[in-house]
Amino acid sequence: MDGELFPRERTLIAPGAVHVPDWLGPQRQRELLAACREWARPPAGLRTVSTPGGGTMTARQVCLGLHWYPYAYARTAVDGDGAPVKPMPGWLAELGRDAVAAANAGTGDAGAPAGPSAAYDIALINFYDGDARMGMHRDAEEKSAAPVVSLSLGDACVFRFGNTASRGRPYRDVELRSGDLFVFGGPSRRAYHGVPRVWPGTAPPALGLTGRLNITLRVGGLGPVFT
Repeated sequence: MDGELFPRERTLIAPGAVHVPDWLGPQRQRELLAACREWARPPAGLRTVSTPGGGTMTARQVCLGLHWYPYAYARTAVDGDGAPVKPMPGWLAELGRDAVAAANAGTGDAGAPAGPSAAYDIALINFYDGDARMGMHRDAEEKSAAPVVSLSLGDACVFRFGNTASRGRPYRDVELRSGDLFVFGGPSRRAYHGVPRVWPGTAPPALGLTGRLNITLRVGGLGPVFT
């Protein structure tokens, strides 16, 4: 935020998990927001996700490449309007590869996430209003061990990054703001993580977004199941 005494710095949160503040500049954030608004339109647009236990996620979601639903992938919006999922754009896949390179850049960290061996082919875009949350969970439906790339737009949030054994402690809370990058792979690839709080009204005014968008990029590695 403007007027901060010290700039926020790239931080190794856990082995394989890196926070890079302000990675997306204002113009790139606006471009990504415009793309998200198009992806959110039907068919296979923004939807409310129902859980197997009969509840609903408070963050709404749209998918690219493959459609995620609890707890599997499909080529159509099977828990939405049934339409074919929108394709994963090549430029977004390349942004994912650039993000991992940025997380590793000039650090020499032994725990930094290794780069993906295949192109990013799945994007999950979650929209949070001021009351939305995301419980502790793992991204475990992919067969690839490639790092997960998370990009934030709009309101700031508390991102809780935990361990691979349980949803409980130890975990670390990280403030994610608009333009921030978070990458987790290697020993942290299956770590539990969630969003316990969003701070409404903290988005950059020039962005023109009320709420928070999180764009999560993944490599599925699902092979012939989806050919």
